[in-house]
Amino acid sequence: MREWWIHVGLICIPLVAVYLHIPPPELSPALQKWQSAGEVFHFRGNKIFYRDSYGALGTSDVVILLHGFPTSSYDWNKIWEPLTQRFHRVIALDFLGFGFSDKPRPHRYSIFEQASVVEALVAHLGLTNQRVNLLSHDYGDTVALELLYRSDQNRTGHLNFNSLCLSNGGIFPETHHPRLLQTLLKDSSFLAPVLTRLTNYMIFTKGLGEVFGLFTQPTDAEFWDMWTSLRYNDGNLVLDSILQYINQRVKHRDRWVGALTSTFVPLHMIYGPLDPVNPHPQFIRLYQKLVQRSTITVLDKHISHYPQLEDPTGFLNAYFNFIHSF
Repeated sequence: MREWWIHVGLICIPLVAVYLHIPPPELSPALQKWQSAGEVFHFRGNKIFYRDSYGALGTSDVVILLHGFPTSSYDWNKIWEPLTQRFHRVIALDFLGFGFSDKPRPHRYSIFEQASVVEALVAHLGLTNQRVNLLSHDYGDTVALELLYRSDQNRTGHLNFNSLCLSNGGIFPETHHPRLLQTLLKDSSFLAPVLTRLTNYMIFTKGLGEVFGLFTQPTDAEFWDMWTSLRYNDGNLVLDSILQYINQRVKHRDRWVGALTSTFVPLHMIYGPLDPVNPHPQFIRLYQKLVQRSTITVLDKHISHYPQLEDPTGFLNAYFNFIHSF
């Protein structure tokens, strides 16, 4: 019996070693095109990927897009071209630890640092004095609220807001329901290093598929692009560090929700009501109660946590109606 277990161990150990050293998958042509259309700038010694497209003539309007967790700026690909037809400049970045940006480890990722990344990009692009429109999703919503707080407090280097549109972000800890794997990664110092290495494409697609609607699931190619972006620069190995943002939302709730409820910046919320992370109606009722200056668009009942990917036309119509309302 003892010899049998020894043989099993001798077989499994090299197999696990090989698995843990599987190289990241190659980029699809679509991701290669997205990457080649972008540039990088340096923030505190790290490279940050961004895209900056010039579009509509006769306007100086700028929109900056802030993506969610665990994906990247490529989340905006389905609405990119229509946005360039409305705005003079359309800008998106991969936050530190995401997409094509550097993913340092060990590193203490924080919402505060990501907000500073955005401010640094705005300064890099010469837009410090330009009024900008922010369009955010999920994780990006919380970054946007920190930027809003700094702006309303007139902090040095702050953005000059023209408007802010949020979408399906867990901005209220009391109505936010993170997935099981997220909870394990953010709270288990023992399990996290193991889970980040064992996470594979099947686990990833199952988890991410649960936050899309039944009829709005990504295609296999879209799932693969999301996975490839995550695995780029070993991004799976920093998931536990990045996920501390959930704990940061709890700790700094008064700061970020307070900024949202007290600002006079034009606000809008685009919401997919099938979202299991920010469930209907609890989330939207609390938003309506606390953020009374904001307008709201609730999309079709089958739209879930990624509205810009699940219903790009509905998302764009809602956003353009908001932009044209002030």
